[in-house]
Amino acid sequence: MRDGFIKIGAASPQVGVAACSENKAYILDCIGQAAKRDVRVLVLPELCITGYTCGDLLLQDALIKAAADALIEIARQTAGLDMLVALGLPVAVGTGLLNCAAIVHNGDILGLVPKGHVPNYGEFYEKRHFTTWQGKTAPVDFCGRQVPLGEKQLFTCSGMPGLVIGAEICEDLWVPAPPSIAHAAAGASVVLNLSASNEVVGKAAYRRLLLKSHSARLCCAYAYADAGCGESTTDLVFGGHNIIAENGRILAETAPFETEPLAVTEVDVARIAYERRRMQMFTFKDEAYTRTAFSLAHRETRLTGRIEPYPFIPHNDDARYDDILNIQAHGLKKRWQHAKSKCVLVGVSGGLDSTLALLVADKAAKLLGRKPGDIMAVTMPCFGTTALTRDNALALCESMQVPCQTVDITLAVKRHLQDIGQPADVLDVTYENAQARERTQVLMDLANRYNGLVAGTGDLSELALGWATYNGDHMSMYAVNASIPKTLVRHMVAHIAATTENAALQNALLAILDTPISPELLPARDGKITQRTEDLIGPYALHDFFLYHMVRWGASPAKLLRLACLAFNGEYDKPTIKKWLRVFITRFFTQQFKRSCMPDGPKVGTVSLSPRGDWRMPSDAEFSAWEMPE
Repeated sequence: MRDGFIKIGAASPQVGVAACSENKAYILDCIGQAAKRDVRVLVLPELCITGYTCGDLLLQDALIKAAADALIEIARQTAGLDMLVALGLPVAVGTGLLNCAAIVHNGDILGLVPKGHVPNYGEFYEKRHFTTWQGKTAPVDFCGRQVPLGEKQLFTCSGMPGLVIGAEICEDLWVPAPPSIAHAAAGASVVLNLSASNEVVGKAAYRRLLLKSHSARLCCAYAYADAGCGESTTDLVFGGHNIIAENGRILAETAPFETEPLAVTEVDVARIAYERRRMQMFTFKDEAYTRTAFSLAHRETRLTGRIEPYPFIPHNDDARYDDILNIQAHGLKKRWQHAKSKCVLVGVSGGLDSTLALLVADKAAKLLGRKPGDIMAVTMPCFGTTALTRDNALALCESMQVPCQTVDITLAVKRHLQDIGQPADVLDVTYENAQARERTQVLMDLANRYNGLVAGTGDLSELALGWATYNGDHMSMYAVNASIPKTLVRHMVAHIAATTENAALQNALLAILDTPISPELLPARDGKITQRTEDLIGPYALHDFFLYHMVRWGASPAKLLRLACLAFNGEYDKPTIKKWLRVFITRFFTQQFKRSCMPDGPKVGTVSLSPRGDWRMPSDAEFSAWEMPE
């Protein structure tokens, strides 16, 4: 439960049609198996105590009573078990019969939630047997005990405030306005669906799509338990297709007809709460709901799902790289058109960021019907420039047929340092930043001279860390890489290298990919790069991971550390991760002033640090609440 994680299961126990006593044993065995896997919330199928396909036997007193007796015994045997269980049965109320989800915890029946939409089409003639509950939630007599009955019920965990559970049954999800919409609006972070959905060709794919989109729309976790093969009788076949989704992602699934009856995963209710807080789309003011509290022992949820170490990188989706390049290029195209510029200038260093910026400029030129000659590449060698990066830059421009101008800034920087009284042998931040600012001045002045537009090369990771010289490489007229993190920059360049038909361009890109990341602001030694960025500020893989989970999902430093240790297990140890996490937090807060006046740039993904839209933060915010403990 620490950090908002809770383990949820969806299962399809074996079912004997109309065999309540046998089904009780199957259900208890399934609950036991879930407990062994540390499941804290378990959902079972619709009418699993009796079987869904009982037909007119559902109207018989004998079956209704047998189901009620079985539920009482199942509830009794959950006493002392640290788990909430939702399971289905028919419940007689007055002269009507309801298809209900029973919510069971620690020996008690916390509530009965009736199916809101009873179908009467195709092979599903439920209205022959079941009615709908028209009243408000109210206690009813169930086997001598008073149990709340009603659709509008939520079950809240007292030890984990973010865990609020609502339930609906099968068809409720397929209608235009599912009850879960109201559940979520009233605060439910987890929705349980007890279902008996038969298999026909194409239905499994539709089911997946439905759950992904519905969990995204409600920004919730959605656990769906389907009737298994034991239900298959007469004209219907059931496959036990259990799915657990969270906010648009399927986290766990048992495919139809698998022998494994139990899908288990961890959902992050803290992440759900953060996203809802950010979206401001839920009012949580529906007083018509009955809220029943339950408690779970507070213990750490062991995380078994894969934590993606590179959250910004598209996986098994090469089309995403083309989408990203298109967004960048169309943004630059608009600025180019609007400014009525004759050309776009890019300072090329032979490194990854400027390479991607030049590729974006080339794409924008093509969109505008311009020639490569309408792009002006500028190399500006100085104290730390090596033959390797210079040759990279020149080969890149030549392969793209982009004219490249070389402006050696060495003498200009030396004169500037002399003018301000900086000793020539003091290689400090003044020495370094003077070069970055001189390069920006050259680009801006050339833009004035040729009526051009300076495309910025700095990336999202550099913005997050403040790894840019204020009013140096920090500044441009349009920052095309502003929402592309460093890890993605590398993959973008690699993708273009792998897919281009231009052999010269491919060779140039591969050489750049093989070059260490460096600002090259300190003198080279024996012609080799002496300044490696990741030695100074830490691995970009870690920083991009921290950035994604902190900005996108509001993860605390402790949670960042926990997730990173799992994601990078075997690559970085915990002390190393903690060290660079401290660096990330310190730099993220102290360098906000650079982001507060950053230039325009295209938003590409869900994480952006633009002060005009996605990330609004005071430049002088304290970060004591985010400090890492020793």
